Amino acid sequence: MLKTIPLLGFISVLAFLGPARADVNASLIPDGTYTVKVRKVVDAHHLSVIMQNAVTTTLAAGRRSITFAKIKPNDSLKVSISRGKVLVFTKI
Repeated sequence: MLKTIPLLGFISVLAFLGPARADVNASLIPDGTYTVKVRKVVDAHHLSVIMQNAVTTTLAAGRRSITFAKIKPNDSLKVSISRGKVLVFTKI
């Protein structure tokens, strides 16, 4: 009995930390302006980012004219998101 209590505590900590590391679908993020840190540039129109609340997601450009070609990992950006797509961004 005494060995199962620490085991249950460990399992509950893993269950709590597990969802925090998973990518969130960008379409579930409410429309607005956010400050993000770039984890990886997937291609010229997709970025993998970490948001201020430690949520990770992959953002797509909302228009063909938007390109992330000059963005590098660890850059901080201010992005305006609508329906999960980046409409405007600027480097901070």
